[in-house]
Amino acid sequence: MLNFAIVGLGRWGQRLLDAVRTPASAKLRCTRAVAARPDKLRGYCGARELILSADLAQALADPQLDAVVLATPHSLHAEQVIAAAKAGKHVFVEKPFTLDAASARAAADACRAAGVVLAPGHNRRFLPAFVEMQRIVAAGELGEILHLEGNFSGNFGLGYEPGVWRATQAESPAGGMTATGIHIIDAFVALAGPISSIRCESQRKVLAVDLDDTTSAFARFASGATGCMSTLTATGRIVRLQVFGTRGWLHLLDHRILEICDIEGRVRRIEYPQLDIERAELEAFADAIAGVAAYPVPVEEAIHGVAVMQAAIRSAADEGSRVAVDAGFV
Repeated sequence: MLNFAIVGLGRWGQRLLDAVRTPASAKLRCTRAVAARPDKLRGYCGARELILSADLAQALADPQLDAVVLATPHSLHAEQVIAAAKAGKHVFVEKPFTLDAASARAAADACRAAGVVLAPGHNRRFLPAFVEMQRIVAAGELGEILHLEGNFSGNFGLGYEPGVWRATQAESPAGGMTATGIHIIDAFVALAGPISSIRCESQRKVLAVDLDDTTSAFARFASGATGCMSTLTATGRIVRLQVFGTRGWLHLLDHRILEICDIEGRVRRIEYPQLDIERAELEAFADAIAGVAAYPVPVEEAIHGVAVMQAAIRSAADEGSRVAVDAGFV
């Protein structure tokens, strides 16, 4: 049984904790919590028998602790990953891994040097429909990949109050890119390989908080394929991903529906059952530590995704100019 500490107990930290508590996982359990404002969470942690502190170093000094799960502001990830690695703790880190590729590389290098598992938290990789998309593409059943499209949007920007860390340009540059757009970037990389350059435009039209509401990006892949993605923070929720090849196309809609079209235009539709993808990714983290199986999200791909996101943010700040993705992080 893997003992871990949850670091960051906001909405998403609590979601990760609940994913392995109900029902209780046989692979890992949370024994500690670290929160910036612990007084507000004493009742919550007491009910779950969690040791609570505001000090990450105190948790890392616990000899009974095997790992940490980071659900903290993006800008803190690199230093927290490095601190955990130096303490000999395995690390699961929520997306985006970091906000820049250099710090992502430094954090990954620290984990490699310490011999600990680093698991980037890209939960959509665990969707059965997405796993099938990867299989079809890898098997060549779609032919040569020509183009990808994706949109991951929602209404979360409308609910943010001023001062919330997610609703700041420092933590969420280019609007929804760090919250939801990074999922599309990750899917693009997983399906079609490295992205060589990107153009991005981002604007704030309706939100009162310091967060863009409409962001679009246009990518070129090293393979020669192209891609376009959108992420909005002030509309109805949608998740869709489409891949076009010389033998047809694939369309993932709302996580559980996969449409497969052949070159003649015949479409078949598969609906998958609901899956707790947060539980799946955390149990995969435990399996990787136990040596059962490699973690399904390669660290190098996560680093490249950060480099792509970083290039998109730079492009948005420069009126949509095309920005090369740093080849050192491919």
